[in-house]
Formats: sequence, structure tokens, C-alpha cells
Amino acid sequence: MKNATAKKIIHVDMDAFYASVEMRDFPQYRNIPLAVGGDGPRSVLCTCNYQARKFGVRSAMSAIKAKQLCPELTIVHGRMAVYKEVSDHIREIFSRYTNLIEPLSLDEAFLDVTESKQCQGSATLIAEQIRKDIFTELNLTASAGIAPNKFIAKIASDENKPNGQCVISPDKVSNFVEQLSLKKIPGIGPKTFQKLQSFGFSTCADIRASSIANLTTIVGKFATSLYQKAHGIDNRDLEVSRQRKSLAIETTLAIDIFNETECLKVIENLYPKLLERLAKVKGRKIVRQGIKLKFNDFNQTTVEQQSLAAEQDVFKMLLPKALERGKGRGIRLVGLTLGFAQEDILTTGHQEIQLILL
Repeated sequence: MKNATAKKIIHVDMDAFYASVEMRDFPQYRNIPLAVGGDGPRSVLCTCNYQARKFGVRSAMSAIKAKQLCPELTIVHGRMAVYKEVSDHIREIFSRYTNLIEPLSLDEAFLDVTESKQCQGSATLIAEQIRKDIFTELNLTASAGIAPNKFIAKIASDENKPNGQCVISPDKVSNFVEQLSLKKIPGIGPKTFQKLQSFGFSTCADIRASSIANLTTIVGKFATSLYQKAHGIDNRDLEVSRQRKSLAIETTLAIDIFNETECLKVIENLYPKLLERLAKVKGRKIVRQGIKLKFNDFNQTTVEQQSLAAEQDVFKMLLPKALERGKGRGIRLVGLTLGFAQEDILTTGHQEIQLILL
């Protein structure tokens, strides 16, 4: 009975997200230690690639220390607008498989696919397909954890990084958690871990052998949560915040194109795919549509107009203005966008509260 009612939770975590976007967009960064962040004396790193991590470089590390560990490290300034755009595309991919999505940051999220009918209802296959979609459409890799709850899924997503996934079925949870280091439990930082170690607690097995009352004297109110997690228990639902405000589909071209005829062919190929995705978005009112072009110098433009439907002719009509802004530059990406009325659905459990944003 327990297995029959178990939830299917996926935690998707992009691999070295900011750094991976930079390596994707700038080939000169692909085979060198790279970090994203400031390079001033008081700056810290947002993230770094796996080449840099081999030297001990980590996110949140000062740029000075990172350079000491890896003198050849290249540090670039982040491009948050680009990362947000990629994150929106990733979120759109998630929505093809479930509308129960809890974003944690630009590069990770929980998905509840318990009721999803995609991929024969298999959470493992859904995770594989999501990762494949991300790679095919964005040329980026992601890792995933699949488990009956959020706690286990998040830890599992780190097990086979980068570009891998780990499945912890309900009957495997207890064994998986038992020898887990307490350092891997969210909420336990270095100081708390040292304190627990001083009392003889290093793994979840040690916590299981204790009691909530005893743990309360050490970690206070966190004791109950810690004791439950040591047994693999996490009853939290996903915190689903809002429906999407827009929908987009885009393609990065293998070879730059330069004229309207070539762009029209791309639009004609993208349009049916946009309609397929639109069919999966329930109850949203279209208020605008637009076309997006990214040029070969990585600058981009979007031309939009008010619209009540996804009309292919409107996309074609907007194209000349977007091309004019390119001033003859090659085009490396073409995208179609739809904007929805600012009407959000805040979801808690199975109840929905509709808010009209004025």
C-alpha cells in the first residue's frame, strides 16, 4: 500500500549552470578552468565549471582564494538576463510534463509527476526525457534525482553529477539514507555538523539511534525534522507559486542565416511546435505575440504586438522589423513568443486562488 500511494518527485539541477551557459556561448571558455563572478579583491564566485572544481574552486569562494588555488582560472562577469532567459526555457520544458513545479532558483526545481501520464507515467523516463529536451534545445546538461519525497530527490540529484540521474524507489529509501552523512542534509551547515559530531552524530544511522528529546537539547526545534529525515521521511508538498506569464519556442541554428526567406522557413517549422505546447497550457488568455532573433554577436531583439491568438501571419509580419534591427548581422537563433494576461493561479495543495494583477 505504501508503494502504491508514494509520490513521484523529481529534482532537476542544472550542471554548473552559469558557467555552462558561458562555455556554450563562447567556445574559448570550454576547455579551461572558468568561474562566473566578480574579479575584484572582495568579489566572490557565483559558480565555476568542473575543470575549476578539480583545483578545489567552489561557488561562494572569494576570487582571491580561487586564484590562489587555480592561477589559470578565468573569471567572467555574469549575464543575468541571459541566464534568466535560459531558465524560462527550462521551466517551459518542465511544464510539458507537469504543472506542479516548485522553482528553487534559476537552475533547479522540484517537479511532482505523480499524476503525469507522460512517458507511461514513469518518473524515471520523464526525468530522462526532460534532460534530453534540455540538451537538445539548449545544449546544456542537467542532473536529476527521482524519489518519493523532496528531501531524497534533492540529495539523489547530486549522486551522479554531472549529466546523470539517480533513482531512489520507496523500498530503497531506508538503506539510502542510513549511511548518509549529516553534512548532506539541507539545514545542516559546517557549524551545526561540527556540533553534532561533538555529540557523536555523523550519519543518519547515528540520529536514528537517538531520540527527538535528546536531539532537541543539541539542535533545538530542528530536532523533529532531523529525526524524520534520518528515517527518510519528508511530507512536504511542492510549493507551486504561479502559472506562466509567457510561452516561447526557439531554435539555435547550426549555421547562421542572413535573410528573410531563410527566417520564414524557420518560423514555419517552429509554429506547429508552438501550437503543440500552447495546447498543454490550460486557461490562459493570449494578449501578445512576438518574434525573437539572436544575432551572431550574441545581441538579441524581440518585436511584439498585441494579439488575441497565436497567428502565424503575425509572426511573419513582425519579422522585417526584427531583421532591420540586425543591420545585416547573421542570425543564430529564431524564437516565437506568446504573452498571457497577467492572471496568476496560486496553488496550495488542491485549492486554487485566482488573482488578477492590476
